[in-house]
Amino acid sequence: MAKSEKNKAAAWPRKVQGKQSRKPSGKLSGKTKKALITNSVAPPVTSDAVVLDRLFAVVESRRDADPTVSHSARLLSRGPTKVAQKFGEEAVECLIEAVAGNRDALIAESADVLYHLLVLWVSSGVSPTDVWAELIRREGISGLAEKAARAKPVVVGNRPGTSKIP
Repeated sequence: MAKSEKNKAAAWPRKVQGKQSRKPSGKLSGKTKKALITNSVAPPVTSDAVVLDRLFAVVESRRDADPTVSHSARLLSRGPTKVAQKFGEEAVECLIEAVAGNRDALIAESADVLYHLLVLWVSSGVSPTDVWAELIRREGISGLAEKAARAKPVVVGNRPGTSKIP
């Protein structure tokens, strides 16, 4: 990202708190038009996992933080079982929005799911590098062939016959 783009991205949250939501009336000067455009432009979006790596680092840094001041620390202090439960709740909310066809809510819930997945990874000692390596291993392999190569159904707890969904 170019230096000027970084400066715009860094300044974006402060600028959007201004009055750009008020619809202007009448003729606008060039300076006003430029300000409106600058204030309404979101930071550039990239299509890579760098943002997930950064978020993982933040969550990991909160492992030993005060649970009263950090949401991540609070989640992590509750242990992997509670973190997994919270991830499941967020995943269900994401599914509900997908089925309902609520695109904007699906995007927001998807971000929640990714965040809680990263908290689960930290809680369970999994790093993004581990997951990226697994995805790379699977790249180019047919999904059906990969699934067929996996181990047979897993018995959960003491309930024989229970397994993952095929």
